[in-house]
This record gives sequence, C-alpha cells and structure tokens, in this order.
Amino acid sequence: MVKQRKNNSTKTPNSKGSEKESVRANRINASTHYETCTEQLSPFGGLLGLIKFLDLVNFQEIFQKWYIPPRREPKLGNYRMVVGMLMLLFIGFNRLWHFSYICIDPLICGFFHLKKLPAATTFWRYMDSLGINQANSLLNVLRVLRERVWLLCGLKFQKIHLSTDTTVNTIYGNQQGGRKGHNTKHRGKKGYRPVLCFIDETREYLIGKLRKGETMSGEQVAKFINTLKSQLPGCVQKVLFRADGEFFSWEAVAACISNNFEYIIANKLAKPPFDPKTWYKPKKRKPFEFNSCAYQPLGWEQPCRFVAMRILKESKTPTGEPIQYELFEDDQYTYRIFCTNLIEKAHKVIAAYDKRADVENLVGESKREGLDAIPSSKFINNYAFFQIVMLAYNIWRYFKMMAEINNHGNTSLKGLANNHIRIARLRLLLIAAKVVYHSNNNKVKYSVHDARTSGLMFFLNYLDKARSKIRPWIENTLWPCRFALDFNA
Repeated sequence: MVKQRKNNSTKTPNSKGSEKESVRANRINASTHYETCTEQLSPFGGLLGLIKFLDLVNFQEIFQKWYIPPRREPKLGNYRMVVGMLMLLFIGFNRLWHFSYICIDPLICGFFHLKKLPAATTFWRYMDSLGINQANSLLNVLRVLRERVWLLCGLKFQKIHLSTDTTVNTIYGNQQGGRKGHNTKHRGKKGYRPVLCFIDETREYLIGKLRKGETMSGEQVAKFINTLKSQLPGCVQKVLFRADGEFFSWEAVAACISNNFEYIIANKLAKPPFDPKTWYKPKKRKPFEFNSCAYQPLGWEQPCRFVAMRILKESKTPTGEPIQYELFEDDQYTYRIFCTNLIEKAHKVIAAYDKRADVENLVGESKREGLDAIPSSKFINNYAFFQIVMLAYNIWRYFKMMAEINNHGNTSLKGLANNHIRIARLRLLLIAAKVVYHSNNNKVKYSVHDARTSGLMFFLNYLDKARSKIRPWIENTLWPCRFALDFNA
C-alpha cells in the first residue's frame, strides 16, 4: 500500500542560539511605571579596570617612594587623596567641587572603603597645601610609571620624536602669575603660559610645567631641554627634538648639542644668506622650492645649518586683477626657515618638522581634560594641579594602549589607542555596573546585552592574569631598565 506524503517532511529544528535568550522589545512611554531598587548601581563600570591597572603597575609603591608629601596630613592619607583627584579627572570632571556628583558611587567608595566620600572641601584643602615640591615629585612618579607600562606593552623605541609647544590658559580672576601676553582668542586678558612636551610614538605627555604668562627666554628653554633626558625610558638611544620659533635661541641649540639630541627648531629673526643658485624642486609640479646653508647668527658660538622652504605668492588679487610685482626677489616668496643638525635634504627635514603639527591636537585634548581649570588663586597650587592633570592624562593613554595591544583579536577594542579620551570613556568607562554582596564578597556585574561588555571583560581578564605575577614588567625584559628596578623585589 502506497501512502502519499509531502515532499518536504523535514521538521524545523528547535533554535538553541541567541533567539531563545533574546529579550523582548521594551515599550517605554509617558505612562510607564517607575520605582527605586536596593542594588548599588554605578555608571562608571570601567573604573574597575583603572583600579586593576593601578594594582598591576604597583602605583602605590611608586607613589610612596617618589612623592614628597606636604605638611598637611590628611586622614585618608596622601595616596588616597591624590588617587581620588586622579579618578575625578579620569571620569571626566575637572573641578574639585565635582566630587559632589560621585560622592556615593559604589565603585569609588569601595576603593576608599567608605560609605560616602568626604566633602569636596576636604580635597580642596589638600590641594591648597600642595606646591612646587609635590609637582616635581609627580614627574618622578610619571617617569617610573612610563617605563613599567612600556615594558608591559613590549615597547622598545630606540629613537623617539619629541614635539614641544606652549599654550595659553586664560584666567579671569586675580590669580598669581597671570600676565598679559600672546593670547589670540582673548586679546588683552591675563593668562598662564604652560609648556608641554609629548612623545609622538605613543602620544603621551613626557614633561612640562605651568608658567607665568610670559614668553620663554633662552635660559629657560635650555633648562627645560636639559630635563628631558632624565624622563626617558632605558630603551631610548636617539631623540629628535622639534619646537616652534619661541624656542629659537643659541642656548636652546647648545642644550640640544650637549644632550646629543637631533633638533629642528623654527627660525625667529635670523636671516641666513641662501645661495640663489641652489634652490631646487623635489617635485616639479609643485611650486615649493628648498635650500640650505651654514650660518652663524650674531651672538652664537658656532655656525649651524639652516634649511628653508619658499612658496611663490599669489600674483593676482582676489578679484582677478594683476598686482604690481615686488621690487626685490625675496619679497615675491613666503619663507619657512628652520635650524637643524640633520644631514638629510632640506625638503626631508621640513617634512619631518611638519609631523609636529599633531602636538596641537594633544595640547587641545589635555586642556579639555583639565588644564583649563584653574582651581586656586595661588600659583604654586595651580602648578601642582597641572602635574596631577597630566598624570591623569597619561594614565588614560596607558589604559587605552594596554587595552588595544592585548585585545587578542577582540574587535571591540581595535583602534582604541587612536581615539580621543572622550570617545574612550564611552568604550571603556561609561558602562553600567551593579555592585552586589554575596558570600562575604563584593562582585561587580555587567549586562550581557551591552555591546561593550565583551571588550571590557577581555581587558579585565588580561589585567587579572598580569596581576597574578609578582613583577610582570620585569619578565622578558627587552632593554635595560632605568627606573622600574629601583625597588626591592
């Protein structure tokens, strides 16, 4: 007996994938009910990664060895007061009274072992006790931290490029040290004039300081250059120092020579005589011409090499009408002149200098992270706050760098090191978390439905594995350490 069956009799298999665990679509409208809960919630779930990072590099050990405590002895201790300010800046608040917004955050309070943070005035009074000694000691903390992170990330740059620039912090009160100077956005107003130096390879802050609102003299520039070498990790053998015309002086050039630095410094006021027959074009289709010569400006102890780039000025007015030609040939061109000790051709030297333009982005980012905030009317307090801000800035750099280098194929962390800090906060910090207490232990839970959770969990697992080692930065040392081995094992 023949039975008729349908041609397609295969049963549809039951789904065992994500459809079974999918969440139904929520319906939120004006009549949606609301209530409170008893769990501790934090919008800064990525702060656990910062706590693990500080433990990984043994930041407390570095701090206690190099930090010079002020006379004021806070109840929480110097370490917790400074780390509290670092956490405030790490989250994105750049004024001390912003502590009122995070005073009961469970992750921050859990780090301090408190139910509630002290009042913001407690941190302000501690800030009021800081001065030049504390600021300089934080630079020592920075250099040891830098070397440990480079070792952990496997960085071994033998040559680095240093880009240096000054900026203006406009002040609106009666702060000490404010001067009227070069301030393009707020002409005629007083301000500070900090100087900052960055490493191009890692885009991190190397050294700098808050200054009165005056142009740097040649002696100040030379003193600043002489401090650069002490901040470099042990793997660095060569340095290319790049700066604008404000740093142009014989004292600056002599400091670079004495420290065996390669340098490119923009010209200011010097008029080297270029041979009119030696101008050349590396690319015929472009109107740029280059030249070089040896010249000893008045007051300099030896001649130096100068390279130049000239661009032909427009020969027509904006309306299209021809204009009268200049009397002298030099008046027909716009010149860019630099002093250098590099032996490459002029166009290659200037191309290397033009890469310094990224320092403007780094200075702007650091100003948004807190340099524009002037917490006190005392210059010494602002001087110390400057270094705290830049320490928090570097911690963010290291945080992003370690997360991307150790992603092991996790796509959610790719490109993180090149993101601005405000974008990195969205990817690694501003992740909702719930702090629960179970079996005499606290636990931080993250939502599996957040696309950023996988990347954060991957990064936290890496930090835990590295923390399980005694001195993870010493293992597989790639180059001789200068500061990372200063402590007793």
